[in-house]
Amino acid sequence: MNSPSPPTETAADDPSRMAKRSVLVAGHHTSLTLEDAFWNALKDIARDRGLSVNALVTEIDAGRSGNLSSAVRVFVLAEVRKGAV
Repeated sequence: MNSPSPPTETAADDPSRMAKRSVLVAGHHTSLTLEDAFWNALKDIARDRGLSVNALVTEIDAGRSGNLSSAVRVFVLAEVRKGAV
């Protein structure tokens, strides 16, 4: 008798899966590419601050000097290190 195979991880279950997300930054549509883990953490931070994701990304955008996706990742990392998530 064969043992059942262990469940395989789907792309939707992979926290490192990259996805392009549309956001509204300062009234302009743009997109950023983030891993699901960063996107989920960003949504949690926005919720905890009583903000929409768009509003939080607009704040991050205002203080960045480089790529928006990178700025969001650095922001999320800093918040996690502070224990905000």
